[in-house]
Amino acid sequence: MDVEIKRKSFWTPGKLGMIGFFLAVTFIAVYGAYTGREIQWGGVLFLLFFYALVYYIGAVTGGKKSNDLKDMMLAGRSMPIWVSMFTMAATWVGGGYINGTAEATYADGLVWAQAPWGYALSLIIGGVFYARKMRRYRFTTMLDPLEARFGKRLTGILFIPALAGEIFWSGAILTALGTTFGTILGLDFTTSIILSAAIAIAYTVVGGLWSVALTDVLQFAIIIIGLYLIVPYALGQTGGLSITWTEYVSGMEKMGSNYAQLFPPLDGWKDPDWGPYFWNWWDCALLLIFGGIPWQVYFQRVLSSSSERSAMWFSIIAGGWALVAAVPAVLIGAIGYTADWSALGLQEPKNASMILPYVLRYMTPEWLAALGLGALAAAVMSSVDSSILSASSLASWNVYRPLIKPKATGEQLQKIIKRSIIIVGVAATLIALNVKSVYELWYLSSDFVYCILFPQLTMALFFKGANRYGAIAGLIVAFILRFGGGEPAMGIPQWIPYPMVEDGVVLFPFRTLAMVSSLITIYVVSKLTARISPPMPLKNLKNI
Repeated sequence: MDVEIKRKSFWTPGKLGMIGFFLAVTFIAVYGAYTGREIQWGGVLFLLFFYALVYYIGAVTGGKKSNDLKDMMLAGRSMPIWVSMFTMAATWVGGGYINGTAEATYADGLVWAQAPWGYALSLIIGGVFYARKMRRYRFTTMLDPLEARFGKRLTGILFIPALAGEIFWSGAILTALGTTFGTILGLDFTTSIILSAAIAIAYTVVGGLWSVALTDVLQFAIIIIGLYLIVPYALGQTGGLSITWTEYVSGMEKMGSNYAQLFPPLDGWKDPDWGPYFWNWWDCALLLIFGGIPWQVYFQRVLSSSSERSAMWFSIIAGGWALVAAVPAVLIGAIGYTADWSALGLQEPKNASMILPYVLRYMTPEWLAALGLGALAAAVMSSVDSSILSASSLASWNVYRPLIKPKATGEQLQKIIKRSIIIVGVAATLIALNVKSVYELWYLSSDFVYCILFPQLTMALFFKGANRYGAIAGLIVAFILRFGGGEPAMGIPQWIPYPMVEDGVVLFPFRTLAMVSSLITIYVVSKLTARISPPMPLKNLKNI
């Protein structure tokens, strides 16, 4: 018996982390010798040290706090507001957020870098209208109010778009990191993504939400410090802030009016530079604002807070921090646009998603590029760990528990969460290895939750008459109208004859049409079928 206990206690998270660290160094050394690639060892060792620190905080420190299901999913509903605020901000400020904002500013103009203010507004609106009510009912996951109103089977179906959103989100931000690693450290895309994903999966499995939240505090601090140190050095290469921004605005004016501003002109549909793209801009903007609300990754933090009031305020404050983190990303995009790459002996990046790693590698000192890479790695891991934990929590609580094993114990549900973390993490990694544009996948992740989940969650929370038939009808309408417009990223052709089609892209705001139509359908059908399907009350079916 004593021997068995010693065997179990030997493989602690700390020892496993040390073994993993040395294995990673050995693998990279062998990889560099075998492929002949020039490995930037200064940056690699700095990054591995950072990863080791994150793993220690997540697996060792966070693991000590995660003792049961409530700790793993909701941090015991006792997360301090300062931790909640930073873990929320770090969740949205991921690699896709930083890299995607720089990419959009560089390639399409500031006006198309909608995510920073779009997601900031979603955090504020979510805090004011959704967070308090969700916390008041002490729900366990975002899908709990749907299960209360519409039943467990329909909720199991609605789990699919929630899962897809989390996986696409994680894939997008892993892609952002992979492109940067390859440029700065000399590591190939595949190795970079697999290494980062493996570490995030490892400490999330051990510590759950406590691990994710504690590492997020460190990661967000590194994001802010790293990015704000990078910008002054890079601006020195382009003549300073005033000259850089003047040249950027001038260059964007040649592409079209208002491209260097936050918003298009109010009469943009009349402007030849905009035309139908004006409606497409608003479709994307509304998608980010309201599509940023119905995420388990968001509500997991809302529901872990100690009170309704704290749930509201940390969400609002996190929106402000998200804007603060976006400023250097926008400036890096402008720097990349105005840089004289030929004077640096280089050609412009062929892929716009490479602009951030290019600025880091070639326009800053080596030590600062390594710090910037650490900031991006922090941004990626703070989002990946949150997303895979969120999707796994939904799989355990809203699918396995009600549909497969209703009498499952807390320990059994914990095991399901841990297994799901690995499965979801691997799925996100596979998607990341096969995607081209960070921003494209980033938008797609919010697309599904905007069209399908936002109407369902909103009506479940705020319309007392919502019933199962209304939810089913709303789901069908949203699915038809959304996918009738096609989806190039998934190879789905357009089959509804929407107007405003240019170069095979539907510019008509069909996503917003799908969302609004779903809202109206849920309301109308619920009213018409109230007698045959009486509305179910909004209540907490099972609390932990």
